[in-house]
Amino acid sequence: MRSNRLTEPVPAPPARGPVRRPRRIDAVDKGIIEALQRNGREPFRRIAAGLGVSEATIRARYARLCEDNILQVTGVTNPLGLGFEAQAMVGIRTAGPPERVADEVARWDEADYVVVTAGQFDILVELVCADRRALLDVTNRIRSLDDVVTTESFLYLELWKQLYDWGARLHEPPAQEVS
Repeated sequence: MRSNRLTEPVPAPPARGPVRRPRRIDAVDKGIIEALQRNGREPFRRIAAGLGVSEATIRARYARLCEDNILQVTGVTNPLGLGFEAQAMVGIRTAGPPERVADEVARWDEADYVVVTAGQFDILVELVCADRRALLDVTNRIRSLDDVVTTESFLYLELWKQLYDWGARLHEPPAQEVS
């Protein structure tokens, strides 16, 4: 538990888990998301002024976006730059439906990204480990799971690009080229 300014206990936010089909978002929600992707510490007052709504509206919308697991404001780091010496993407093939394996691996602290896919692999998992030995231990844990047929690991040598600023542009029409 953490405490806020008034020393009231504030429960720690839950780890971001499975993502479900989101509710519809509107222009105000999109504006909040995009403002916070530009600057995660942007004051709600300034966001409200930019969107032409009240600060109370921004607070309520922000809370709902977080509760619905659509938005999470956090500091994004380069794990390799923080001293984690082993980061890898692991492709997993399963003998049957991949959900059981994905559920198990998603509970592990070392797994920061787990996705069920179509294609060569049934599951892709991004792992962040203290060192190569820890990475080997985690990949061996994956290999020992029931239903895991094979794995293929892609060790990250250097993080070249990592962006989370694609905003809420999903429903916007593509930009027109001007000739």
